[in-house]
Amino acid sequence: MLKKVLIANRGEIALRIIYACKELGIKSVAVYSEADKDSLHVLFADEAVCIGPPSSKDSYLNIPSIISAAEITGADAIHPGYGFLAENAKFAEIVAACGIKWIGPPHTAISAMGDKSKAREIAKSAGVPVIPGSEGKLRDINEALRVADKIGFPVILKASAGGGGRGMRVCRSAEELRDNFITASQEAKIAFGDSSLYLEKFIENPRHVEIQVISDKYGNFYHLNERDCSVQRRHQKLIEEAPSPVVTPELRVEMGEAGIKLAKAVDYENAATVEFLVDGEQFYFMEMNTRIQVEHPVTEMITGVDIVKMQLKIAAGERIDFLSTPVPIHGHAIECRINAEDPFNFIPSPGKVNKYVVCGGPGVRIDGYIYDGYKIPPYYDSLIVKVITHGEDRREAIERMKRVLELTIIDGIKTTIPLHLKILNSEKFVSGEFGTRFMDEFLEKI
Repeated sequence: MLKKVLIANRGEIALRIIYACKELGIKSVAVYSEADKDSLHVLFADEAVCIGPPSSKDSYLNIPSIISAAEITGADAIHPGYGFLAENAKFAEIVAACGIKWIGPPHTAISAMGDKSKAREIAKSAGVPVIPGSEGKLRDINEALRVADKIGFPVILKASAGGGGRGMRVCRSAEELRDNFITASQEAKIAFGDSSLYLEKFIENPRHVEIQVISDKYGNFYHLNERDCSVQRRHQKLIEEAPSPVVTPELRVEMGEAGIKLAKAVDYENAATVEFLVDGEQFYFMEMNTRIQVEHPVTEMITGVDIVKMQLKIAAGERIDFLSTPVPIHGHAIECRINAEDPFNFIPSPGKVNKYVVCGGPGVRIDGYIYDGYKIPPYYDSLIVKVITHGEDRREAIERMKRVLELTIIDGIKTTIPLHLKILNSEKFVSGEFGTRFMDEFLEKI
């Protein structure tokens, strides 16, 4: 087993990894920026090292500082969490070159899946369904127009090097495609340092469903069923649940097998998420996330598998051939991402938390990092708490979530709790019959 793990991250995911380390008897090292000196992950870890000023580029993205922190503390492994350097293939390669265990997939797999157009080609070669579109990166607007004419409008431009909605534009005509091509390319360059784009047929209102895959270096591959992430605004997820209300047992098997095919195609090791768009009984590959996901708790709740502990054990060289096939599903789980934001204008709301009260009860899990008097810094992502509820069925999970949110007090800042409660009480959400346009339609009515 590993002896000491450095967590190259902050906030709730850093705490989540520290919990797993403590339960396995592994020492933990927190790194932090000057703005995070009072953060819970710093206080709870066995050791903590300041790696720079508040700016991400000078701290959480500062590779030399993180490697130095690992070396001076004697950490034998690094867990990147999600965001920041989690999907940086160069960082993973440097960590391994320094003789430190990388708790994640090989850098070659990160690199292969990090280029979205290349990932699409690999998926297609592996027999995973892909949406009709360009073969690789687009050379120029003229090639984009030729592909769009062949597959038909509407189409969507996507950044080859990234995700999260940046560099992404829906085009419903040749004129819109011409207008959006340069804008999308420039946005991709700013966000990812790579202006290249690819193009796909745009599916109007699909479900966003992802498969959790886990594998070790001995060739054992499993999928832990699916999560539904269709409730999102501008490609940013707000509510996730598992299992999906629309995935049949037959479709679950097909999607799970497709996820494993892709993981095998890149010699994957550790935890991965393969994201699909589902249109009726058809599903299409979208991308693979080569890291732990924000929404991993809903999978843990319905399977009983601790994914973070599995990551640590796999990195230590343990086998995972003890999992059953298929991994059974128990009940239903929902996660609400509580952000420090104005709930309807989505403007960040950093500041001091004057009072924080959250109530538990049956089937309730809280993953957060705030406390009374904590000052939320303005430099990072606005996610502050994840509330996860589990029930015997979807209805019970929803009712438990409503109860928890109604009893939660976060005073001093604005949060998205009022928005979540409105969503949970809407007939459309309760029905389970909606797609990725749910939030666009929902926000028009409130």
